[in-house]
Amino acid sequence: MFENVRRMMWECWSRELDEEELVEGGDFDEFSSRRVSMNGHGPSQMVDPLDDPLPGVGTYEDFNTIDWVREKSKDRDRHREITHKSRESTVALLLRISDAFSGWLLMLLVGLMAGALAGGIDIAAHWLTDMKEGVCLNGFWFNHEHCCWTSSEPTFQERDRCPQWQSWAELFSGTSTGALAYSLNYLMYILWALLFSFLAVTLVRAFAPYACGSGIPEIKTILSGFIIRGYLGKWTLITKTITLVLAVSSGLSLGKEGPLVHVACCCANILCHLFTKYRKNEAKRREVLSAAAAVGVSVAFGAPIGGVLFSLEEVSYYFPLKTLWRSFFAALVAAFTLRSINPFGNSRLVLFYVEFHAPWHLVELAPFILLGIFGGLWGALFIRANIAWCRIRKTTRLGHYSVVEVVLVTGLTALLAFPNSYTRMSGSELISELFNDCTLLDSSQLCGYKQLPNISDTGVGNTLGDRPAGEALYTALWQLALALLFKMMITVITFGMKVPSGLFIPSMAIGAIAGRLLGVAMEQLAYYNHDSLIFKGWCSQGADCITPGLYAMVGAAACLGGVTRMTVSLVVIMFELTGGLEYIVPLMAATMTSKWVADAFGREGIYEAHIRLNGYPFLEPKEEFEQSSLAVDVMRPRRADPALATLTQDGMNVGEVEALVESTHYSGFPVVVSQESQRLVGFVLRRDLLISIDNARKRQEGVVSASQVVFTEHTPPLPPEAPPPLRLRGIVDLSPFTVTDHTAMDITVDIFRKLGLRQCLVTHNVRLLGIITKKDILKHMAQISNRDPDSILFN
Repeated sequence: MFENVRRMMWECWSRELDEEELVEGGDFDEFSSRRVSMNGHGPSQMVDPLDDPLPGVGTYEDFNTIDWVREKSKDRDRHREITHKSRESTVALLLRISDAFSGWLLMLLVGLMAGALAGGIDIAAHWLTDMKEGVCLNGFWFNHEHCCWTSSEPTFQERDRCPQWQSWAELFSGTSTGALAYSLNYLMYILWALLFSFLAVTLVRAFAPYACGSGIPEIKTILSGFIIRGYLGKWTLITKTITLVLAVSSGLSLGKEGPLVHVACCCANILCHLFTKYRKNEAKRREVLSAAAAVGVSVAFGAPIGGVLFSLEEVSYYFPLKTLWRSFFAALVAAFTLRSINPFGNSRLVLFYVEFHAPWHLVELAPFILLGIFGGLWGALFIRANIAWCRIRKTTRLGHYSVVEVVLVTGLTALLAFPNSYTRMSGSELISELFNDCTLLDSSQLCGYKQLPNISDTGVGNTLGDRPAGEALYTALWQLALALLFKMMITVITFGMKVPSGLFIPSMAIGAIAGRLLGVAMEQLAYYNHDSLIFKGWCSQGADCITPGLYAMVGAAACLGGVTRMTVSLVVIMFELTGGLEYIVPLMAATMTSKWVADAFGREGIYEAHIRLNGYPFLEPKEEFEQSSLAVDVMRPRRADPALATLTQDGMNVGEVEALVESTHYSGFPVVVSQESQRLVGFVLRRDLLISIDNARKRQEGVVSASQVVFTEHTPPLPPEAPPPLRLRGIVDLSPFTVTDHTAMDITVDIFRKLGLRQCLVTHNVRLLGIITKKDILKHMAQISNRDPDSILFN
């Protein structure tokens, strides 16, 4: 607080007294002032980082954490300077208005770009998925549905048959039935799947290795302040867009929803370079990336409100109110853009529109909770199994053969998926089929009930009452049971391969299958026992009591919640996704149950588990620090360690500073009054120190190894024959965060989380004792949890 007051007063006085303007944090692009030497050297000889901007000062290296406090301070100074100048001229006022409007313009561009890319991905993925089964004679660029739009041949019994669309067997052999036709279709299905997956993994490996996976664990880490150069670059965007279409079309058990968040964040990062405010400030850029994560979910599911809540609950590390408004605006623009493209061809934004006609009853909360228990158990099992498999992939030679692994898994998936119609169809199509509510005109195998003689009396509108299951339904149930086992096993080894792979659709498909099976079982139980105590009073014979599609929807939410541990955002996404607003209570009950059950086996979701597996330096806000240790127990140096490397404010020359930097690997150094007193002055980053010394040797005449390095405001008197000093006060953080040696570590951890600190100095009676870095805290927490502390990734 004292530092902020001092800075504000200094800015008011600087123009009258012609003194320097001090910028906290070391980025001096916005401010400069003339400096006169205090020891007899003229201004032409004297160089200070405040005089001219030094390239690289205030920036960060790859795999480093940003200083949130410094970045926010830079933005406040920039905004204060623009506001002050806007009072001087009309041009400056217009510049201030454009600066304030730039954030909304950027959100508009992000929404338009992400929506357009998502629409293209949906159309291309649908087309290539259908290409595995056949081709349109009217134009090979038409998918199956579009090919048959203008045909009058399809019927309710064969809704997907038309002369314009021919399977590969019909094209090659002229027949669509028989063993030869089945074998030809089977072979072409496998060959197309292998081709798509091979192209996807090859493109990822050759052009953008960061394009693989879901992207959400890395996005969470980047939003917490970590820097991964190239992860949100243009090559990653191009490669991920193309390979995402290929991976989804190959039939692998993966989805495009998680990768679409990565795609949207790539769009935002690229567009940020058009605006100086976001290009030069890492904290401001992360506000845009938080909004982009909401855009990704909005275009993935057609759920703009759920996307905003997803970014707030699951992804974002710092989410101010201004970011909430801009996220909502960007998600709205993206959803409107996607709706204009109309990739699904049904003039609807939602992916799985459902319209259930029967209300749910209080008794059904029991099976809904049962689905929640299943979702929680599956989520905990999946996380452990997938992390174990990914650890094998990472620590063995399997990780060196990513192309072979992808091709083998694709071949196995296609080989086992084709015979079963429910595993052969895409994940979105399967979920839509499972959510479906049977009507009078529905020819789906899941609607294969026995026809009752008084069907006209039991039907209400376009709906039907509960009926006994027929042979077709029993066949469908066996196929669904096999599909459930297949999906559960293949998803474990698919997620994490070197292709773009999302987890939302596979998790929802597993839950929807389990929910549909339970829903049909409840339906038959109600039909044959409508006079029992459970059903008596609300379920009469011939009435529409149970809706199996609702159970599928609840099961999908339960399994997705068990895997990701989402709650509020998941419920909102589900009712936006399906349009089933009146079924929020069952969704809430199942989602909370799945989270409680899964948390009993481990509190981290799949994204946090992958963050920990990859060793990213991420302080999880949900994880509680339960130890009673103090700051002195975690700080460095420890008792057996060498003394803390420090700089003195005016007692070292350039050679001594360079020798200290070369002999250590620390990312920064505390500045003290002297080695004897150890009274703290500030903190300077290693990168800023090296860049400043290197630039001074090139630009300042007379700077040699014997030149004194001065971190004070006024240069002390020097002998006349002494070389000119090097003044580096401008790169010193004069208000570093400090805690005392008796500060509890749970308080210290909260400070690091909420302020996004890189390091914190430990003092005792104003004397410097040591330093605590983010890495020290992560290592300490890893040791408490009996994990390997050296697995944490830092540069």
